[in-house]
Amino acid sequence: MRVQVARSLAEIDRLRPAWNFLYRQSDATLFQSFAWNRLAALRFAGREQPYVVLAESDSSLALIPAAITDDRLSLLGEALFDYRDVLFAGSDDALGAAWQRLGELRLPLAITALRGEIARQRWNALEPRSFVNAPQVQLREITADAFSRAHSRLGRTLRRLADEGAALVQYDGNASDVITWIYRQKAAQLLGTPDNLFADCTRVDFMAAACQIDPAACDILAYQANGRLVAALLTFRDRRVRRFYTIWFDPAWAKFSPGTALIYEVTRRSLAAGLDCDYMTGEQPHKMRFATSLVPLFRINAPADALTQPNMEIRSAA
Repeated sequence: MRVQVARSLAEIDRLRPAWNFLYRQSDATLFQSFAWNRLAALRFAGREQPYVVLAESDSSLALIPAAITDDRLSLLGEALFDYRDVLFAGSDDALGAAWQRLGELRLPLAITALRGEIARQRWNALEPRSFVNAPQVQLREITADAFSRAHSRLGRTLRRLADEGAALVQYDGNASDVITWIYRQKAAQLLGTPDNLFADCTRVDFMAAACQIDPAACDILAYQANGRLVAALLTFRDRRVRRFYTIWFDPAWAKFSPGTALIYEVTRRSLAAGLDCDYMTGEQPHKMRFATSLVPLFRINAPADALTQPNMEIRSAA
């Protein structure tokens, strides 16, 4: 068994071929990709100390994108990665060796969030607890035409926005000025609240950079009136899924429901293009209005000795 630990950007870069191989072989989300994790290690240096473990045997390969924060173990991504998991291929041997190396640190482990029942089953040894759900709309559940018919009343909302001079515009991930502006507006609206993630300029800068990882896969759709954005939806196309990452709207336009209109229109377009829609963490009303199903999310808070228990086994298969 060969085990490597990467604690710097240079060491993480040496893991790129194996990381990309494991990512391609898996059904992992963009939050497990090499590019997103390397960016997190770069932008959140000082907040998260990378401790990425790669283990390899003749029959298995596994990678845990771990980090040390405030004397505890987590996975890279600070507060901005919705979904967390390991990457693996082959038998369970390499994954077990990787966890054993992490267990040697004798640190508690905190992870939010695992996505779905299959992920939960893989982590059963650490007793995942229910967190929230992620609403979604899948092609196997509804077609674009059926979705439009189910929400035909939204036609009136779209017409009202058009009557007020609001037009739909689109940007890609290269529109850093637009992305930064959206997050600053969102932070201003949440000023003084405990969940105001984007009051932190480092997180805003991270998102602008993340959108440039693959600019063509980042779509920002917005309503614009009189040369000013009145609502915006930032999404990422992640394989055959569109992930709805951030929604913002101007409260002065609330009576015209531009945010709801955006979610509807982008969902309709996504289904027509053959994409599932993931509304991501939380069951807010503007998501539940359109969702056709829910994916459970789980969190882990394990004590320092959890990874060293004799019965500790996080399996690569459910």
